[in-house]
Amino acid sequence: MRSAIGIAGSGRVAQALGRLLGDRGEPVVAVAGRDPARTAAAAAFIGSGVEAVGLEVLPARADRILVAVADAALPAVAETLVRAGFRDGVALHTCGARGPEALAPIEHAGLLHPLQTIASPQQGVAALPGSAFAISGDAAAVEWARSIVALLGGTPLEIAPERLPLYHAAAVMASNYVHALTDAAVILMVSAGLEAGTALGALAPLIRSSAENSIALGPDRALTGPIERGDEETVRRHLRALACCPPEVGALYRAAGLQVLGIARRRGLAEAAAGRIESLLREGV
Repeated sequence: MRSAIGIAGSGRVAQALGRLLGDRGEPVVAVAGRDPARTAAAAAFIGSGVEAVGLEVLPARADRILVAVADAALPAVAETLVRAGFRDGVALHTCGARGPEALAPIEHAGLLHPLQTIASPQQGVAALPGSAFAISGDAAAVEWARSIVALLGGTPLEIAPERLPLYHAAAVMASNYVHALTDAAVILMVSAGLEAGTALGALAPLIRSSAENSIALGPDRALTGPIERGDEETVRRHLRALACCPPEVGALYRAAGLQVLGIARRRGLAEAAAGRIESLLREGV
């Protein structure tokens, strides 16, 4: 008989993972959170029969615990669980930048981080199956993490604990920074005279196509635009125009441009043209 599963946390990730595990026959029995009303709502979303409890009660209900809380709360949650009697069970946390040590002093601890954006519990339920998951920990923790990933039809990524910050930075750039680039593009469109909603709608097909091409072809083959062509004059015009925009938008254009320049060089852009564009991006117009 499989041991019971408890969930520490009542947010989006906790609810989505709990619901997915329960729907696939895993014995999710309880969820614990700080706010009783929110915890009760999370328990109801995860499934009928799931109990909303206090964190100190969770070890009496479950031998396997998923800890889906903010990074800063992990040590306090682990200490509370141990004080409440969690000794021989297995715990996994979902914070991608930290390894098993974040759950010390729990002996059998590990990481299960979904490489996915979860904007709501419902969206998470739809998006998590088939995703990649970073996993780390002792043998028991990795075994449970692998079983969850297999249950969800995902891909396990075994990441050494000391390299998790690099992995998580990659996740942030692939997710959060897309929003930053989109926001900056909308700001520029508004500066060009468009209304924000119109600008976002106009940019949407371009954003989707660019992302799809980058995934399907790889960044090197998918790259287009003035830097790829070595069009120094267009880059100069952009930089001059950006002088009227918020400085962080200009800084983002320059930083992203330098990364694009690296791709263009790999594609064979002549070094003379690349050098002139690099000077523009680093030093100004």
